[in-house]
Amino acid sequence: MLPGGARSALEAVLMVIDEPATSEELAAGLNVTVAVVEDLLHDLQREYSGYTVKAPEVDAVGFADASTAPRGFELRNVAGGWRIYSRSDFADIVGRFVLEGQTTRLTQAALETLAVIAYRQPVSRARVSAIRGVNVDSVVRTLTQRGLIEDSGNDPESGAVLYRTTSYFLERMGIGSVAELPQLSPHLPGLEGIDEHYDASRM
Repeated sequence: MLPGGARSALEAVLMVIDEPATSEELAAGLNVTVAVVEDLLHDLQREYSGYTVKAPEVDAVGFADASTAPRGFELRNVAGGWRIYSRSDFADIVGRFVLEGQTTRLTQAALETLAVIAYRQPVSRARVSAIRGVNVDSVVRTLTQRGLIEDSGNDPESGAVLYRTTSYFLERMGIGSVAELPQLSPHLPGLEGIDEHYDASRM
């Protein structure tokens, strides 16, 4: 019942995920078969490269053919999962844009997320979201792109990616280590039970 059907829904998901997703994961999320998802993925991959294809197996889902020139982005199957990336032909242009963008100020949401990661590291996005009360996926991507945070491995229990601040963050803050960050507890009363609250919310 959604505009564009499963094909458009798949595109919407691919535009926001920050880690490659398998065909099985995408199929489960869209409530269609893996075969349909794989046909849609290959169709999108060809369309983004300037081809027009309509797979017979996907006819039941319903979408119109679209003739298009090559896009500035492409759909890749990397490490067993699918994700949208900017096309390598535009690496120089994108690189200049990203580097120039790093000179802009961080938003309030980015500053708050960075503060949580700095004081709680290593920490997962789920935990940061629980503390802030909002989804932080896009903010985490921005902070990673700007070199302020980085992947710190995976949580041994949940397998979630953990994040920590980088040496560039320390450089920008003018400190030698995170131990030099000012203590927040005297200024934020009532957070003594944050761990218990977070753990309880997961049960």
